[in-house]
Amino acid sequence: RNIEGYNDYIKEHNSQSEAKQPELPYIVVIVDELADLMMVASSDVEDAIMRLAQMARAAGIHLIIATQRPSVDVITGVIKANIPSRIAFAVSSQTDSRTILDGGGAEKLLGRGDMLFIPIGASKPVRVQGAFLSDDEVERVVEYVIGQQKAQYQEDMIPQDVPDTKQEVEDELYDEAVQLVVEMQTASVSMLQRRFRVGYTRAARLIDAMEMNGVVGPYEGSKPREVLINDVQEKSS
Repeated sequence: RNIEGYNDYIKEHNSQSEAKQPELPYIVVIVDELADLMMVASSDVEDAIMRLAQMARAAGIHLIIATQRPSVDVITGVIKANIPSRIAFAVSSQTDSRTILDGGGAEKLLGRGDMLFIPIGASKPVRVQGAFLSDDEVERVVEYVIGQQKAQYQEDMIPQDVPDTKQEVEDELYDEAVQLVVEMQTASVSMLQRRFRVGYTRAARLIDAMEMNGVVGPYEGSKPREVLINDVQEKSS
C-alpha cells in the first residue's frame, strides 16, 4: 500500500532469505523557485506538481516547493488544492498572505525565520520560529547528502554544444517563410502570422529555425530581427 509497508516486507524477506533485496529510498523533490518554472511552462509544471502531490507520497516521494513571488499566477488554485501543508514567511501584503495560507497574518511577521505553518488537517496556522543555520552547518549537511549517493544526471537533459551547421527544418512553410523574409528584408513573428495565417507558436518556431540556420540575427527586443542574407541562394551556399 505504501513505502513503509513495502520496506517492512523487504526487511522480513531479507531476514529469512539469503537473496537480499534493497529497500526503496525516500525521495525529496525540491523546487527552489516555482515562479521561474511557471513563467516557462505553467500548464506542464502545474500538471506535474498535481500528479506528484496526489500519488507520490505512497511511493516515498515528497515535494517541497518554494517561491519568493506568492501571486495567484504562481501559486494557482490547482497547486494549492494539492499541497495542504504550507509555510508563509514575512510577506508585504495581506493579499500575499491569503494566496499562501487562505488567510491573513503573514504580513505581520517579523522576518528572520518568523513564520506561519499550517499543517494538513489544521484549521488555522501555527506561529513558528525557524532556526538559524550557519554556513558551516549548511556545508556539513550538503556534504552528508553528497556522501549518501553520487549525483546521477539525466544525460538527455544536459545541453550539448550545438554544431555550427545548418539543420533541416521539417515545417513545409519554412522555405516560403525564408523567401518572404529575404524579399522583405525584415523578420518578425507577427509578419509570418499575418502572411501565412498560422499561430504564434508555429511562427516563432520558423523564426527560431531561421536564426539557427543563419538567415536572421538574434532577438533584439522591440526591434525587428536583422536579415543576414540578401538572396535566397545564399541560404544554400
